[in-house]
Amino acid sequence: MTRPNGLHHVAISTGDMKGQIAYFADVLGMRLQALYWMHGVPNTFHGFMMMGDEAVAFVFNEDIKGTATAMGQTHAGNAGAASAPGTMQHIAFNVDGLEDLLTMRDRIRSRGINVMGPINHGMCHSIYFAGPENLSLEISTSGAAENPLDAKGTWIDPEVVALAGINEEELHSYMQPAEYTNLGDALPNPGIDPTKPQMTYPEGALEMIISAPDEAILNSVESAPPSLNGL
Repeated sequence: MTRPNGLHHVAISTGDMKGQIAYFADVLGMRLQALYWMHGVPNTFHGFMMMGDEAVAFVFNEDIKGTATAMGQTHAGNAGAASAPGTMQHIAFNVDGLEDLLTMRDRIRSRGINVMGPINHGMCHSIYFAGPENLSLEISTSGAAENPLDAKGTWIDPEVVALAGINEEELHSYMQPAEYTNLGDALPNPGIDPTKPQMTYPEGALEMIISAPDEAILNSVESAPPSLNGL
């Protein structure tokens, strides 16, 4: 089946790019791979911190730096608290086993950061801690799971299914999503349907973007890496 097969990156707004890079490198041991002007976005730069083939990406500009934090709205504050619909509630990183999880717990604590856990969730073990700018962070492993998540739906709770308003037919379709076959010709954008989610741009910009040929979008930004001279 054609579907996403992993995390490429999670994008997080930041008012302190250096602080985030320093934290993720020193506290979590992640590697800075890229730091460059964000393509097509004025006065904004992008930083990628790698964990294997996956990344946490930070986006900085002065507007972000000047935007106020409101706990319970813009930020949850911890992995069990609320934040506004569509905002990032927390990020969970993966390690392979319980020994790795305990090592990460001690690494984080050695940097002066408090850690809660590990907690045994049955399907995984997790630790919880805070990052700069009130990030809510988690590290998890399913390697020591007593009741691992599996294709049988072990962790599908009928009570929660009912509370979510999902019927049996819908549940089956969600657990076994439909196949998709590409017929060969690229599909055009369908146009702006107010009942569907839409990207938010200044007035008129979205119409221009979705009416442009895909080939024009493909080559609309500079794809060469930034100069490394002087490093």
